Formats: sequence, C-alpha cells, structure tokens
Amino acid sequence: MEKILIIEDDTHINNLVSDALGKSGYSTVQAFSGTEGLLYAKTEEFALIIMDLMLPGIEGEALLPKLKEISPVPVIVLSAKDSLDSKIGLLNSGAEDYITKPFDIGELIARAGVQIRRFSGEAVKPKLLRHKGLSLSLSDMTAEIDGVSLTLTKQEFKILELLLENQNRVFTKQDIYSYAWDDIYIGEDKTVNVHISNIRKKLKAVSEEEYIETVWGIGFRLKK
Repeated sequence: MEKILIIEDDTHINNLVSDALGKSGYSTVQAFSGTEGLLYAKTEEFALIIMDLMLPGIEGEALLPKLKEISPVPVIVLSAKDSLDSKIGLLNSGAEDYITKPFDIGELIARAGVQIRRFSGEAVKPKLLRHKGLSLSLSDMTAEIDGVSLTLTKQEFKILELLLENQNRVFTKQDIYSYAWDDIYIGEDKTVNVHISNIRKKLKAVSEEEYIETVWGIGFRLKK
C-alpha cells in the first residue's frame, strides 16, 4: 500500500484529502505545518507528497526545495494562487503537478495515481494489449485492427496504450496528457482533443467499431 504525506494546515481539507485517499487504497500521514511535514519526510518513506503553499512554520515555496533535497518523491502542490507565473515557478522549482483551490477531490486522486505510477515504475506491462479487433504490441510499438496495420504517432499510441491497460476507467484530459506526453498538464485541452480525433479517424478508416467513448464533463474511456 503506497503511503502519501499530506501537508495542509486547514484541518478540514487535510482530513478530506486523507479520507478520500484512504478510500482509494492509499495510506496517509497528515502534517499541519511545513516544519512537521519536513520532519515526516526526513524520517519516513512516501510514494507521494501533497502540500499546500500557505503553511505555518516553513512556507510552501521554501519547503518544496527542502523536500526535493531529501527525496525525489513526486510533489503535488495545492494552492489558491492561480496565476500562470505561480504555476510555472513551482513546476520549475521541482513540483510534479499543481492544482488550484478549490479543487475536485476526484481529480486530485486521479492525478495522485498518475504521479505514483510514473515514479514507482513497478508495474510490469504485458507485451500485447487487446480490445475487440484492436491490438497493440508494446515491444515494437505497433498497432493493428483485425490484421490491418495502423500508422500512429508516439502520442496516439500512448493514448491507446493507457486506455487498453485500464479498460473500465474514465481518464481526464489531464491524465491523458500527463501519460502520453510525459509532461505537466497546463490547460492542454485542444492538444488532447486533436489527438483523440485523429485516433478515431484512423480507427474508423479500417473498422466500423467504435473504440473510444467520450464521457461528457469528465474525459474519455475505452468503449465496451
């Protein structure tokens, strides 16, 4: 069970995040100041750190580099500061992701999962993924439908890989961008939409089956 450190001085938010993570199968350690969070980071091992910026003791901007000196564990920053400069500054300082308050708890859990999977690298992937007539070969990055080869870009292949590996899950555009581009998502909706549209066109050219379903207001998933 992955352990997550939550550094947030607002008791309600700290408990809310801890409860949601617990229901999602994670264990949590709660800190309510930057000083307390730094102490936990020095004495325990974590798969992820979720931290606020406005903290008593050591403020978030000063705490982040100290955490990165201790361990390369990914950090998700929660903050009411929503300016692009603030986001870019924190990402450049070592944060893996940035979520603006008020936030959706479901989105936070999804982003936490993305960061933990990326950091751990422990999952052993099968060499071949299949769904209906579609198959992806991870060993040589090739794809085909019913024996007909598909020409996909790297990102198109990664998007299908993500969907086929998690066939019952809905992915947000943030999830998809983070996985397929291996980069921080900063409002890249158009980029994801264009790639999903291109994938659909390529699949439609060789098959009448629909493979990607839009879940309005949330994102995309593999169509059953």
